Amino acid sequence: MPAFDPSFDERLRIAAFGFLDGLAASGKELVNRDDLAGFRFDGAPFRLIATQQGIWKPHQLAAALSFRTAYAADPAKRPYDDSEGPDGYLRYKWQGHDPRLAANRGLREAMVRGVPLIWFVGVERGVYLPRYPVYLAEEEPGNEQFVVSLDEASLRARRERGPDGSDLLRSYARREVEVRLHQPLFRQRVLLAYGKRCALCNLGHTRLLDAAHVVPDADGGEPVVTNGISMCKIHHAAYDADIFGISPGYRVGVRREVMAEIDGPTLRYTLQAIDGSTIALPSRRSARPDREHLDVRWRRFLAAS
Repeated sequence: MPAFDPSFDERLRIAAFGFLDGLAASGKELVNRDDLAGFRFDGAPFRLIATQQGIWKPHQLAAALSFRTAYAADPAKRPYDDSEGPDGYLRYKWQGHDPRLAANRGLREAMVRGVPLIWFVGVERGVYLPRYPVYLAEEEPGNEQFVVSLDEASLRARRERGPDGSDLLRSYARREVEVRLHQPLFRQRVLLAYGKRCALCNLGHTRLLDAAHVVPDADGGEPVVTNGISMCKIHHAAYDADIFGISPGYRVGVRREVMAEIDGPTLRYTLQAIDGSTIALPSRRSARPDREHLDVRWRRFLAAS
């Protein structure tokens, strides 16, 4: 293992994060290997993701730079490729079962030195949502895994309070996982399923699109593709306000009083025009909205109208 050079290590990680920031600012929130191949450091190409295995430790570094979670196409599997422990923190498995493997030693070194890493989370085959900077808070050899913290504050909190922590710490950790991983992952997977277009008006400007929950979070709705519909921000807000509903047959109904209003082109073309229409659906049947979830939400809309 090469000697640890704090200056080189820090410069490289800052440059990598800046490169990913630039991709996101240009609309590339999701990346593939071709996108990542554009990264250069000190004037030369520098790899940011492993070619085969999940953990990447460049030979120039003493510690790992990134780790990857592959996309799971089977919809019967968990909605996330990561797992959450009883403390609310995420886990990432070793490569194989041998703690002495170079990849596992690379992650262990990152944990010991407290350096930030990049987590490439699979959204579809060969497409990743980068989460960074993330940290490794602890190793759990008995379960062949590392404890992942999604920010520095939760890393410090866990190390100060220990693995047992407190109800407050668990609540904080789970909230961070929801905000920093699960909801962004839900949005990206739903938008991809709908071809990055609003299911009601076909708007294709990604920054103006949301993943609307059919069954809301507050009612126990899970952030899985079959509980989501790609909507522009106006339609999302109107859906959440029960201004319109979507039946189990995928047909749209707008509230009667809204249909009777006279207010101008926005109301006419954005809301009144969708009454009686059918939403656009993902080509993959396994990604389409769950009809039972739609029925629950449709009944709420009917009660509200």
